[in-house]
Amino acid sequence: MRMRWPWPDTEVAIAPDGTVSAVPRFGTPNTVSVVGRIKLVNPPEHALARGDDGLFRLQPGMAAEDIGTANVTVVSGFLEGSNVDMAAEMVSMISVARQFEMQMKVISTADENDRAATKLLSLT
Repeated sequence: MRMRWPWPDTEVAIAPDGTVSAVPRFGTPNTVSVVGRIKLVNPPEHALARGDDGLFRLQPGMAAEDIGTANVTVVSGFLEGSNVDMAAEMVSMISVARQFEMQMKVISTADENDRAATKLLSLT
Protein backbone atom coordinates (compact mmCIF):
# COMPACT_ATOMS: atom_id res chain seq x y z
CA MET A 1 0.00 0.00 0.00
CA ARG A 2 1.42 3.34 -1.01
CA MET A 3 0.83 6.14 1.44
CA ARG A 4 0.52 9.72 0.34
CA TRP A 5 2.24 12.43 2.34
CA PRO A 6 -0.60 14.41 3.96
CA TRP A 7 0.94 17.85 3.39
CA PRO A 8 1.26 19.01 -0.20
CA ASP A 9 4.46 20.80 -1.25
CA THR A 10 6.52 19.41 1.62
CA GLU A 11 9.48 17.08 1.67
CA VAL A 12 10.45 14.57 4.30
CA ALA A 13 13.88 15.04 5.86
CA ILE A 14 15.50 12.49 8.15
CA ALA A 15 18.37 13.64 10.36
CA PRO A 16 21.28 11.37 11.39
CA ASP A 17 19.77 11.07 14.89
CA GLY A 18 16.51 9.67 13.42
CA THR A 19 14.41 12.84 13.63
CA VAL A 20 11.78 12.93 10.87
CA SER A 21 10.85 16.45 9.75
CA ALA A 22 8.55 18.05 7.20
CA VAL A 23 10.30 20.80 5.19
CA PRO A 24 8.21 23.07 2.94
CA ARG A 25 9.31 23.30 -0.71
CA PHE A 26 7.93 26.80 -1.10
CA GLY A 27 7.65 29.73 1.28
CA THR A 28 9.79 30.11 4.36
CA PRO A 29 12.53 27.43 4.23
CA ASN A 30 13.23 27.69 7.96
CA THR A 31 9.77 26.44 8.89
CA VAL A 32 10.59 22.87 9.76
CA SER A 33 8.02 20.71 11.54
CA VAL A 34 9.27 17.72 13.51
CA VAL A 35 6.94 14.83 12.71
CA GLY A 36 8.53 12.05 14.74
CA ARG A 37 11.69 10.14 15.54
CA ILE A 38 12.98 6.76 14.37
CA LYS A 39 14.09 4.53 17.24
CA LEU A 40 17.75 3.66 16.69
CA VAL A 41 18.81 0.34 18.19
CA ASN A 42 21.81 -1.95 17.98
CA PRO A 43 20.80 -5.23 19.66
CA PRO A 44 23.44 -7.82 20.55
CA GLU A 45 23.62 -10.83 18.22
CA HIS A 46 22.57 -13.30 20.91
CA ALA A 47 19.28 -11.40 21.30
CA LEU A 48 18.29 -11.97 17.66
CA ALA A 49 16.53 -14.97 16.14
CA ARG A 50 15.98 -15.67 12.44
CA GLY A 51 12.31 -15.96 11.51
CA ASP A 52 10.78 -18.30 8.93
CA ASP A 53 10.66 -15.40 6.46
CA GLY A 54 14.43 -14.78 6.75
CA LEU A 55 14.10 -11.62 8.84
CA PHE A 56 15.78 -11.21 12.19
CA ARG A 57 13.66 -10.42 15.23
CA LEU A 58 14.33 -10.04 18.93
CA GLN A 59 13.86 -13.19 20.93
CA PRO A 60 10.77 -13.27 23.17
CA GLY A 61 11.30 -11.41 26.42
CA MET A 62 14.14 -9.25 25.08
CA ALA A 63 13.72 -5.52 24.52
CA ALA A 64 15.58 -3.22 22.15
CA GLU A 65 16.76 -0.19 24.04
CA ASP A 66 17.00 3.19 22.33
CA ILE A 67 20.71 4.00 22.13
CA GLY A 68 20.35 7.38 20.43
CA THR A 69 23.23 8.25 18.15
CA ALA A 70 26.02 6.56 20.12
CA ASN A 71 26.75 3.77 17.61
CA VAL A 72 23.97 3.97 15.03
CA THR A 73 23.10 6.77 12.60
CA VAL A 74 20.66 7.17 9.73
CA VAL A 75 21.72 8.49 6.33
CA SER A 76 18.86 10.11 4.43
CA GLY A 77 18.48 9.77 0.67
CA PHE A 78 20.50 6.56 0.26
CA LEU A 79 19.58 2.94 -0.34
CA GLU A 80 21.51 0.22 1.44
CA GLY A 81 23.32 -1.92 -1.06
CA SER A 82 23.72 -5.65 -1.03
CA ASN A 83 26.87 -7.22 0.35
CA VAL A 84 26.74 -9.94 -2.32
CA ASP A 85 28.64 -9.88 -5.61
CA MET A 86 25.91 -11.03 -7.99
CA ALA A 87 28.24 -12.03 -10.83
CA ALA A 88 30.41 -14.18 -8.56
CA GLU A 89 27.35 -15.83 -6.99
CA MET A 90 25.86 -16.62 -10.42
CA VAL A 91 29.15 -18.22 -11.51
CA SER A 92 29.20 -20.18 -8.25
CA MET A 93 25.59 -21.36 -8.75
CA ILE A 94 26.33 -22.50 -12.32
CA SER A 95 29.44 -24.34 -11.11
CA VAL A 96 27.52 -26.10 -8.34
CA ALA A 97 24.72 -27.04 -10.76
CA ARG A 98 27.25 -28.57 -13.17
CA GLN A 99 28.92 -30.48 -10.33
CA PHE A 100 25.52 -31.82 -9.28
CA GLU A 101 24.74 -32.96 -12.83
CA MET A 102 28.13 -34.65 -13.05
CA GLN A 103 27.61 -36.48 -9.75
CA MET A 104 24.13 -37.62 -10.84
CA LYS A 105 25.63 -38.96 -14.08
CA VAL A 106 28.28 -40.88 -12.10
CA ILE A 107 25.56 -42.39 -9.88
CA SER A 108 23.39 -43.41 -12.85
CA THR A 109 26.41 -44.93 -14.66
CA ALA A 110 27.33 -46.91 -11.52
CA ASP A 111 23.72 -48.09 -11.26
CA GLU A 112 23.73 -49.21 -14.92
CA ASN A 113 27.03 -51.07 -14.38
CA ASP A 114 25.59 -52.75 -11.29
CA ARG A 115 22.52 -53.91 -13.25
CA ALA A 116 24.69 -55.20 -16.11
CA ALA A 117 26.96 -57.08 -13.69
CA THR A 118 23.96 -58.59 -11.87
CA LYS A 119 22.46 -59.68 -15.18
CA LEU A 120 25.71 -61.34 -16.27
CA LEU A 121 26.16 -63.13 -12.95
CA SER A 122 22.56 -64.34 -12.85
CA LEU A 123 22.83 -65.91 -16.33
CA THR A 124 25.76 -68.13 -15.39
